[in-house]
This record gives sequence, structure tokens and C-alpha cells, in this order.
Amino acid sequence: MATSAEPHSEAGRLPQADAAWALLLACARLAREHSSPPDLAIDARRPDGVREARGARDAAACWDRGSGWRVGDAAQGALADFLDLYLPICGAGARRPLAVGHLGQSLDGFIATAGGDSCFVNDPANIVHLHRMRALCDAVLVGGATVRDDDPRLTTRHVPGPHPVRVVLDPELALPAASRLFNDGAAPTLLIASPAAAEAAGGRRGRAEVIAADVGADGRPDLAAVLAALRARGCHAVFVEGGGVTVSRFLAAGLLQRLQVAVAPVFIGEGRAGVRLPPAAAMADCPRPAHRVFRMGGDVLFDFDLTAPRAGAAAPVLHRIG
Repeated sequence: MATSAEPHSEAGRLPQADAAWALLLACARLAREHSSPPDLAIDARRPDGVREARGARDAAACWDRGSGWRVGDAAQGALADFLDLYLPICGAGARRPLAVGHLGQSLDGFIATAGGDSCFVNDPANIVHLHRMRALCDAVLVGGATVRDDDPRLTTRHVPGPHPVRVVLDPELALPAASRLFNDGAAPTLLIASPAAAEAAGGRRGRAEVIAADVGADGRPDLAAVLAALRARGCHAVFVEGGGVTVSRFLAAGLLQRLQVAVAPVFIGEGRAGVRLPPAAAMADCPRPAHRVFRMGGDVLFDFDLTAPRAGAAAPVLHRIG
């Protein structure tokens, strides 16, 4: 479902970065094409950095039918940390669909100022991370407010790899038809609208395709139906990139398998909120998901596995990425 990427700036700042990134792209491709991908290893003698391993001891990434990709014995140190973050994304496919949310926020929990300025809350390393996630996923999804306020391209530019299908939730088609995202032709683009709005639009908005999804009493799309429609189109790995309301709705509905929150060392004071969930009466009732912690430039990235048992008391190891 993805398209070719534009020229890239970098694949990361770690030894064998180009080979490591080539391996991840191969893992993502193989998971979609095969039910049991081969083991892979990094081999600097190959232009693409990837070859089939002779065995688990030689492999940088190993496939497990129950859990997908895992870091192999051949990966150590910074390389192992790098693969550990992204390999869970690479295992998505028709038999293993994945929805992962991401938000970048301040220490006090805001993704932008009250006026909507978010340029830039997070470290440049997190921008590279967003482009990696786009390249590894079939589709990137945002709410209409993100398009209205940020005018994003949602393409893969800072790393080599495919563009994802771009998906925008706009139930009443309130966004201007002249928006760049709907007219640049850089990647396939879908607008999710109410049945009535989709019919009135005749199925198109600029160069974007409009598809219908049921809406609830609050006028918002049925998110489970949205994911089902995307998976029917071959988009089995969906990256929910923002904004705070959209990611929070997916999280509250139990539709995310993973959530990434990048926290920047900055205070905004008041602004547009990150994750917001219905309030709990007691701390014992508050979600405390299993997670890993990665240092990404000046930011700290929390990578939550929402399918794993509740996190225990042990402090997670801090890994450095970029």
C-alpha cells in the first residue's frame, strides 16, 4: 500500500546505522509477505546490509510464530537497543494487525501551546523517529485538527523507506479541499467522513479519496470501523500520529496495541493536552502499562506495550536511540 520515499537525510546515529535500518525495512516487508519469515543478519558486505542467517546465533533478528520479530544473538549494544524499539512494529501483517499511537509532549503534558504552536516541542531525534515509524507502517492516521493546525505532509523523508497511506479523520469534511495533503499527490490519501458527507463529496476531496465510516452520537467516526476499513485495504500496521484527542480516543477504546509518548524537557504552562482518559477514582485503578524507556536526543520516549500484563515494580532499563 505504500509508495516510494523522497530523498532521506539520515537513518540514525549508531554503528552500522544504514545496515540496521535496511534490516528493519526487510523485516517489515517479510512479515507482510510471509507467515514465517527467515532469520536475518546484518552483513556489511551486502549493499542492502541484509542476508538470511545460517542460524539464530548469526541472526540480528529472529522470527517467532507467537510473538513476531525479536532481537537475535548477533545484535549487541546500541544496535540491539535500536532493533528492540522497532522490531515490534515490523511484525505486523494480516494475521497480526497493529495500531500504535504516538504523542510528543512537554513535561507538563501538553503537545502544543494554547494557540496551537508545536514547532517544535520535541528534539529533532524524535522527528527522525516519526519518519521511521511512517516507513515501517502501512498507514499514518491523524485527526482533522492536526491537518488544520500543522499542515503536515505525513510522508517519509528523513529515512529511506516507503511512504504510508495517509488517513485523515474529518467526519463532516470541514477541512478545505485545497489543503496540501489532499493535492500534493505524494502518497495515497484517504479522508474518513460520515456516510452523508462522503456521498455529498462524490468520493473525492481534491486528489484524496473519501470513504464513509459510521459516526456516533458525538459526531465522531467509529474508530473500530475505521481500522477495519483500513485493514480491508491492506493497511495492517496503522500509526496513529496525533493529535491528543485522536490518540486518546483510540487508547480509551482499547484499539491500540502500543503507545509511544516522547517527553521533552520543556514546560508549556497551558496548552493543548496530550493523553486524556476518563478519570479514575483511585490510584489502584489507574492504567500502568508495561513499558520500555529510550533516550532519544534530549527527549525520553516511553514505549508502552498495551497487550502485556500490568507493569511491575522493577524500573525499566534506559536505552539510547540516536
